[in-house]
Amino acid sequence: MSSRFAPEPAFRHDQSARTAVLLCNLGTPEAPTAAAVRPYLAEFLGDNRVVEIPRLAWWPILHGIILRTRPARSAAKYATVWHEKNGSPLLHWTQRQATLLRGWLGEAGHNVLVRHAMRYGKPSIASQLDALKAEGANRILILPLYPQYSGTTTASVFDAVYDWARTQRHIPELRFVNRYHDDAGYIEALAQRIEAHWRGNGRGEKLVMSFHGVPERTLRLGDPYHCESHKTARLLAQRLRLGDNQYLVTFQSRFGKAKWLEPYTEPSLIALAQQGTRRVDVVCPGFTSDCLETLEEINQEAREAFVHAGGQQFEYITCLNDDAPWITALSRIAQQHLQGWPTQREDAAQLQERSRRAQSAGAAQ
Repeated sequence: MSSRFAPEPAFRHDQSARTAVLLCNLGTPEAPTAAAVRPYLAEFLGDNRVVEIPRLAWWPILHGIILRTRPARSAAKYATVWHEKNGSPLLHWTQRQATLLRGWLGEAGHNVLVRHAMRYGKPSIASQLDALKAEGANRILILPLYPQYSGTTTASVFDAVYDWARTQRHIPELRFVNRYHDDAGYIEALAQRIEAHWRGNGRGEKLVMSFHGVPERTLRLGDPYHCESHKTARLLAQRLRLGDNQYLVTFQSRFGKAKWLEPYTEPSLIALAQQGTRRVDVVCPGFTSDCLETLEEINQEAREAFVHAGGQQFEYITCLNDDAPWITALSRIAQQHLQGWPTQREDAAQLQERSRRAQSAGAAQ
């Protein structure tokens, strides 16, 4: 009788149990081409956490219309932000954050494995969990790179982890970070990123904080994303000592005809320009890495809309990316959730004792 479980890595007496952190981000196509964008969009828009329309109604629209027309348009947009050397900016910054997080945790005395994964595209969450398990990880912290919790993002990452777990005979201990929208280190990292931009480029009349949008009905159904986005904005404004009239919270990336969280970013920028605002500074606090939605939608499309409506200066403030204050905050968030798990480095005596036990166990077989 065949088994539905994946084959387990071969057991080794000399392989110690490890603790790991898996950083998870949204995802990216492998290339800025229609051929590469199509399967990425199919996976992304085929997730019922993202599009909550019954599959019987949604599938003909997705496969009959959207996946026939949208990949080429999206690919053209990706091409404008694709790095000649580093490729996808989202993948580049996520890889960089994982590398730096491993170093930060190591300096704090934690000997943990750190990998990165994408909810859609590669490297997949399942493949990275397989790799961590093969490296001996029996305790894994799932850390989404979404500060604000939403069913459309954070919960979808958890779904992917649960789907993988259903294929495993021996499931590692798992922990999940749901949110850190009000974490003091995260807020401080955002504030320092903005202040650094202001020191080098001056300060605009209005700071626009643009968060990724979600359908308004998700708020009515109990999704906390709207409230957590506003709390992030409020805490950030307090840290920057901004009055209520000095900043504006907006939501971007609307898709389809349904009503989404308002106010929408681009119409708000147009209105500001028409009302006489000469310069705006725009930051995207919900994105921890620069990506298509920040580099193209904000720094290109929104910039053009603001200037075309009469605005004179549009300043985009880059995401946290690999800023040291952000990696420090990420490290502290990870350490908080790793408490109680063994993560300390083994000293020479401990390594020697473990080797002796492995040899004894091997001789006894």
